[in-house]
Amino acid sequence: MNRARASAPPTVGNVGVGFDLLGHALAGPGDIVTVTRTDRAEVRVTAIRGIGTPLPTDAHRNTAGRAALALLPLFPAGTGLDVEIDKGIAMGSGMGGSASSAVAAAVAVAALLPARPDMATLFHAAVQGEAAATGSAHGDNVAPALLGGLTIAPHEGEPLRLPVPSWLHAAVVRPHFPLETRRSREVLTAPYAIGDFVRQSEGLALLLAGCHAGDPALIRRGLHDVLVEPRRAPLIPGFAAVKQAALDAGALGASISGGGPSVFAWCADAATATRASRAMQAAFVAAGHASDALVSPVDAPGARVLP
Repeated sequence: MNRARASAPPTVGNVGVGFDLLGHALAGPGDIVTVTRTDRAEVRVTAIRGIGTPLPTDAHRNTAGRAALALLPLFPAGTGLDVEIDKGIAMGSGMGGSASSAVAAAVAVAALLPARPDMATLFHAAVQGEAAATGSAHGDNVAPALLGGLTIAPHEGEPLRLPVPSWLHAAVVRPHFPLETRRSREVLTAPYAIGDFVRQSEGLALLLAGCHAGDPALIRRGLHDVLVEPRRAPLIPGFAAVKQAALDAGALGASISGGGPSVFAWCADAATATRASRAMQAAFVAAGHASDALVSPVDAPGARVLP
């Protein structure tokens, strides 16, 4: 093969209690990357479609381009790759747009290799791509975009997909204003008290135990972010009301999706998630912002090679 296309889905990073560690995929429009093998001995980003905001075409500064660069040494000497990106995820939305491009590129490049790289190699190539956009090599959006479902993104080795109950659904509402990941990370630089880390670890443990046991009560007890949410909430106008609207509609818990401004809620069934999404949208309207909503099972599919 000399040409391959792959898609990767949007994601919810952090899932409240799992900063830079936990994430899950969403069943919705993602990014598509097409990679063509050449004999130019370089990686070029030749087209970016589907978005009005200019993105860098220098492969070292582009998420898909850098992921392709990370895998280029696996080809014979003299091989080059041309990369085309079709964006389906809004920039600065907190739904993993940069990770989706990086993952789709890595999967498309892998399809051109005689032997598919192992999962750890694909994961870390896409994490390098993610770092081109965010300035930080974290995989909480990369892992679920690659594997699907709810995942743990380790610093070393391959990511892990976790068991989740089939009834668990997410409602994600994206207000129509961007929030750059770099800015949302800047508010986290001040020190934290050790007690806050203990409380956050407790929440993470309860949430994972609830997913493994299929126990909504445990998930409800665990989904409380005491580290990141309090510092990022002021960056999202109306956040407190949006979160409360989700809880009043029956959500098990709610928090900021990735770096924001999207807000997600976990619910015990699709009907509750739909009800929560409408309530969250109404709360954003009251704060002066229109929005889009997406309802998806948490155990959603990951990246795939396209015909």
